[in-house]
Amino acid sequence: MGQGSRVSYFYDQEVGNYTYGYDHCMKPFRIRMAHDIIASYGLDKKMTVLQPPRATAHEMTQFHTDEYIEYLRRVTPEVAEIMPSYNECFLPLLDCPPFDGVYEFCTISAGGSMAGARRINHGEADVVINWAGGLHHAKKGEASGFCYVNDIVLAILELLRYHQRIVYLDIDVHHGDGVEEAFYTTDRVMSVSFHQFGNFFPGTGDVKDVGVERGKYYAVNVPLREGIDDETYEFIFRRVMRDVMETFRPSAVVMQCGTDSLSGDRLGCFNLSMQGHAACVEFMKSFNVPLFCLGGGGYTIRNVARTWAYETAVLLGEKLDPSLPYNDYYDFFGPEYTLDVPASNMTNMNTRQQLEQLCSEIHEHLHCIPHAPSVQMQQVPRDWPGESEESDNLPVTDSD
Repeated sequence: MGQGSRVSYFYDQEVGNYTYGYDHCMKPFRIRMAHDIIASYGLDKKMTVLQPPRATAHEMTQFHTDEYIEYLRRVTPEVAEIMPSYNECFLPLLDCPPFDGVYEFCTISAGGSMAGARRINHGEADVVINWAGGLHHAKKGEASGFCYVNDIVLAILELLRYHQRIVYLDIDVHHGDGVEEAFYTTDRVMSVSFHQFGNFFPGTGDVKDVGVERGKYYAVNVPLREGIDDETYEFIFRRVMRDVMETFRPSAVVMQCGTDSLSGDRLGCFNLSMQGHAACVEFMKSFNVPLFCLGGGGYTIRNVARTWAYETAVLLGEKLDPSLPYNDYYDFFGPEYTLDVPASNMTNMNTRQQLEQLCSEIHEHLHCIPHAPSVQMQQVPRDWPGESEESDNLPVTDSD
C-alpha cells in the first residue's frame, strides 16, 4: 500500500467526555488528545474522516449475550450500588466500574469498528483507523481488563461475511485474550498476540496455547519478558508475522495497536520507542492487504496521543515535523514539545536464544496447518437490516 492508499478514519468527539473515574488509569480523553494532534498536523485533510454510527444492542449481541448487553444498557453507579451481587456477575468493579455513560461509550467504540469493517467489505477503503476501538479483553458475557464490549470481535465477525481468512494481530503489552477466546475453535481467524507473560494480567498466552478443534494452530502466542527494546521486538515481530502472512494468506488484517507496550507506560513493562511501535504498523502495511488499525491499552496519555498521531501519519505515508504544532493540549507535551516517545535504559530480559526458540516453535506450529486453508463457498449475506450507506458516512463536523 503506497501513499495513494484510501484511508478512512473514525472519530466521535463525544468519546473524550467519558471517564472511568478520577483514579482510574484508563482515560478515554487520550483519544481526543490524539485527534487534536492529528488535526494540528493537517492529517485529517488527507483522509476520509467519518463519525461512527452508534452500535445497536442487536449488533452488539452478535457476539455478547443478550443479558449482558441489557445490563450495560441499564447500569448506572447508583444501580450498581444497590445491586452489588448482580453487578459482580458482569463487571469486575476495580477494573471495570459502572461509570456514567458506559453503554453510550461502548456504542461509540463498537460502532466505529463495525462501520470500519463494512468500509473494507464494500471496497471503500484500503486502511481504516478507529483509535476508540481495540478493547480486546471483553468476554462474551462479562467485562474484563477495562474492556466492556469487544469491538474487535464484532469487527472481525463483520469482515468474515465477505473475507475467507482474517489475521488478528495484537501488539498491546497484555495478551489479547478476549479475541483469541472468541475464535479459538475456527480456522478462519488466526490470532497473533505479542505480549508480556508471567505474573502479568491476564495470565494467558503461553506459546503452547495454539487453539483447539478446527482452530488448532490458528492461535499464535508470542510471550515476552519485560524490557524488550526496538531492535529485539523488530527481530521477532518480522520473523513471526512474515511466517504468518505467507502461511495463512489472509485477505484482511485487524491490528490492535495498544500503546502500553511503549517505554514509560504506567502499567506496561516493555521498552519500545514510538518509532519502534510504529515500525510494526509500517511493516504490516507493506503486505498490501486491507488493514484495520485499532487503539487499545496505553496509560501514559501524552505518549498514547503522540504515538497514535504518528501512526496515523505512517498509514497515510506522510512525514511529520518532530516539533509539535500548537494544539489545545500543547501543555501536556512539555517540556520537550516534540512528537517522540524515546526508549529508556531499562534492562532487556529477553535473550536472543530465547527469541530464536520462540520463532522456531511458532514456525513448527504454523507448519502444521495447510497453506491458505479452504473455506466452503457460500453466498455473502446481506448487511444488517436498517443499515444504509448514509449511516456509515457521517462527516465529522467539529474537530474538538
